Amino acid sequence: MDINDRRYIQIGLKIAYYRKLHNLTQEQLADIIGISPGYLSQIETPTHPQPLSLKTLFALADYFSIPAKVFLDFEE
Repeated sequence: MDINDRRYIQIGLKIAYYRKLHNLTQEQLADIIGISPGYLSQIETPTHPQPLSLKTLFALADYFSIPAKVFLDFEE
């Protein structure tokens, strides 16, 4: 696993954290930001790192009312 895979995993885990904090299902959040539930599930699954677009990242940050950089603050 390379450094980018680890970063994608961290992003996915943060997305799952904020989704659960807002009491949303994957289906609900996916519908809100305009992606498929299956794609959101792939992003959140730590065993299979999934890249995501900035458009998706910005939509998530906007919905959760947090700066997009929160998702990009990586722990080494």
